[in-house]
Amino acid sequence: MKTASSALPVGTLLRDWRLRRHLSQLDLAGEAAVSTRHLSFVESGRSVPSRAMLLRLASRLDVPLRERNRLLIAAGYAPMYGERGLDDPAMGAVRKAVESVLEGHEPYPALAVDRHWTLVSYNRAVPMLMSGADAELLRPPVNVLRLSLHPAGIAPRILNLGAWRSHVLERLRRQVAASADPVLAALADELRSYPGPPDEERACEQDVVVPLLLATPDGPLSFISTTTVFGTPTDVTLSELALETFFPADAATAERLRRAEAARATAS
Repeated sequence: MKTASSALPVGTLLRDWRLRRHLSQLDLAGEAAVSTRHLSFVESGRSVPSRAMLLRLASRLDVPLRERNRLLIAAGYAPMYGERGLDDPAMGAVRKAVESVLEGHEPYPALAVDRHWTLVSYNRAVPMLMSGADAELLRPPVNVLRLSLHPAGIAPRILNLGAWRSHVLERLRRQVAASADPVLAALADELRSYPGPPDEERACEQDVVVPLLLATPDGPLSFISTTTVFGTPTDVTLSELALETFFPADAATAERLRRAEAARATAS
């Protein structure tokens, strides 16, 4: 069954992506080395772009690989980018690389997520972050943003919930704007419906880097996080995979995590 977006003409899809990127026809034509007239004909449906031109336009518009396939199909071409699950034997090297990064980041937390923030894999330090969350939120598939902000998740343990919630919602807003993904848009609406502290907007404006401050029985933990994606992927699944790594923001957090790792090693 075709989706509503895949049923649209390729010209309409291209125009939507151009407008989403806030580019004029003149801007895009100049960046893609095509005439403005030809681009106008393509968007209006009077011309069908060549496969090479379509891929060039998609590249200049930074269209996700999944959506590039949709553009190709709409123009009558075969999709270019494969989509294999991480359990596919051909993805063995990818799985190994992901697990190596996650394990190598210990004793600090690190996890892998897909395009919808569904938990794919994680290292041994992550369960400490999830402690106290409702069992329903931990039942696979686990959405890490829902787990973070849900009142029955870890939100009650986040000491700077206002700043962290604003940070998460703004990041998700940018992702929705960049990807036009309806699942992400629905997730953003859901997260915004959760109750937040009254100082949320003011708290978000105070810091350039927003840490995650988490209460634990051994004292507060303070993290800064980074996101890593695979460069120049040619597989849809790989292009949508991200690694979230957490680093201690202070010496006390680093020491508590080292002690926790030592305790795990002793127990095993």
